[in-house]
Amino acid sequence: LRAQVVQRYAFHNLIGKSPAMQEIYAKIEQVADSRTTVLVTGESGTGKELVARAIHLSSRRASHTFLAVNCAGFTDSILGSQLFGHKKGAFTGADDAATGFIAEADGGILFLDEIQTLSIPVQQKLLRVLNDGTYNRLGETKLHRSNFQLIAATTKDLTKEVEEGRFLLDIQMRM
Repeated sequence: LRAQVVQRYAFHNLIGKSPAMQEIYAKIEQVADSRTTVLVTGESGTGKELVARAIHLSSRRASHTFLAVNCAGFTDSILGSQLFGHKKGAFTGADDAATGFIAEADGGILFLDEIQTLSIPVQQKLLRVLNDGTYNRLGETKLHRSNFQLIAATTKDLTKEVEEGRFLLDIQMRM
């Protein structure tokens, strides 16, 4: 019986037959093969990462990396290094170079959970990548390229975050 329910009402690890779930499935299919930045909103525990993974599995990027990053789990200085990478010696403790999540997500999908926790400087660097696919690693002037789809998630109202100066309008407009 469970197998029949999953076969009939499941969509890449999401299960539901309600009209609302059917609408979500349709939206997932709509954005799956675009380069569009996607914003998934909802309360904690509502399955935002499951939706992001379903987009990945439905896309032509499915054979590439799906990288999930909880932005709230990093301090601002560490998150910048984790996202964009850094060269050896870029800061105290940078004993080796690091490629960063953006380079690792090349060809695939980068899922940034709790995107509203990014500082404005990190948002500005992210905006550049979203605009032209280029970025600098910390401590470098050389431009690097990455082609990935960004899926972001938040529990906050980004319009309010923009109004209060905590989130860039330019990023919100891309979602």
